[in-house]
Amino acid sequence: MTTDPRESHLTQSDLFSWTMERDAILRSTVVSILLLDTAPEVDRLLRTVDRASRVAPRFRDRLVAMPIGLAPPRWTRDTDFDLSWHVRHIVLPASTEMSSVLEFARYEAMTAFDPVRPLWQLTLLTGLTDGAAALVLKFHHSLSDGVGGIQLANEILDFTRSAADRGPAPVQPYEQRGELAAILAWNRAVGSALALGGMSHLLPLARRAVRDPIRTIRDGAAMAASFAHLVWPVTDTWSPVMTRRGLGRRFATLDVPVAQLREAAHATGCTLNDAFLAAIMLGLRAYHARHGAAIDRLRVTMPISLRKPDDPVGGNRLTLARLALPADTADPADLMRTLHAAVLECRREPAMPYSAAAAAVLNRLPVGMVGAMLKHVDFVASNVPGSPMPMYIAGAEIERMYAFGPTLGTAFNVILISHAGNCCVGINADTAAVPDLAVLQECLADGFRALAHLDDEPLTPRGARGGICLR
Repeated sequence: MTTDPRESHLTQSDLFSWTMERDAILRSTVVSILLLDTAPEVDRLLRTVDRASRVAPRFRDRLVAMPIGLAPPRWTRDTDFDLSWHVRHIVLPASTEMSSVLEFARYEAMTAFDPVRPLWQLTLLTGLTDGAAALVLKFHHSLSDGVGGIQLANEILDFTRSAADRGPAPVQPYEQRGELAAILAWNRAVGSALALGGMSHLLPLARRAVRDPIRTIRDGAAMAASFAHLVWPVTDTWSPVMTRRGLGRRFATLDVPVAQLREAAHATGCTLNDAFLAAIMLGLRAYHARHGAAIDRLRVTMPISLRKPDDPVGGNRLTLARLALPADTADPADLMRTLHAAVLECRREPAMPYSAAAAAVLNRLPVGMVGAMLKHVDFVASNVPGSPMPMYIAGAEIERMYAFGPTLGTAFNVILISHAGNCCVGINADTAAVPDLAVLQECLADGFRALAHLDDEPLTPRGARGGICLR
């Protein structure tokens, strides 16, 4: 583990999400479902999970608050760590359907963590139809982001059913300071980083100001405007339909062939992420039309990865960007191009590398004020690249891999994970905002069909190829 004292505490971005959880609607719980073709070997699964918890040692740490806010909560080794508490096995009635797995998973999402233990749980569900099984992983977003989760998966998953044991995990160095020492070390590290960062920018800025004062002023104004855009409050909800917010959550999934989505994107010179967003916006146009409403734009929160190659496995290295997405066209190609430009412009925001500073500003505001702002965003969307090859865990093949991210005060969160030629789309909906999730699910499926020119093809059952499958 790194000796940088800042790594032992929540980052400003994680502190922001942690503080927001005083409002239960804003909890940052992530739930993932792995659908397996058969039940895994339980002893082998336990060894695999135990090893992974040592590779990513945050999974053996708990969060401890610092006195009177002198430093963010810090990660402290759980000396009472008990793997059997975190990993559970439930034998379901024979031939249980996928709908029951989704029902179990949504209850996991709505249940708070035990704050005195590491913030994760893994449940093996066996007894599904045709001898299938499922793994349901619940964890707090501060433990890992989507990319970090895929990295961690690489430490758990295999490329063959009978892969050899990976052996013991490498020993991670661990240093635990006393409370006062931890507070002093964190403040000293933060102060030094600010000072060094300021000095590294001050001299180049001074030279640039002398050589080109007009451009320096213009760049400074652009930075100020960009930073204001990151923290500027929003006071209205653009969707006229998805306006209420509550504590209920319900899950749904879609399966979309990767090749069809990628071909639709490449045909317009766009990316798979652009096609994904376009399908969502087309689906939301149809959903609003069914409710007698029209939309020309919606707000979305999109996670943007700031992960560097030398960052440790796991951990949350995301910043959240708020975008205005157009919804005023039903032409898939035009919509993809417009969305591509909007996302590119967001990624080029001058203040994006300083999102931690933006989070620090928001952390100084009352939770109620910031929470109200988050609840005016319409939805969350993210795209996580997975493995193009079949993967196995403890002797069982992973047929599907879904993630259900926190709604963060929005109407729903939709995450796409590509896995072995299939786009696994997980939808986590606030039931107050979306009381008819089956209708939204159908509209989103129609959005994907429109992109892939599948309008005339019927829905395909689980495991079939070439179509879009709803669950």
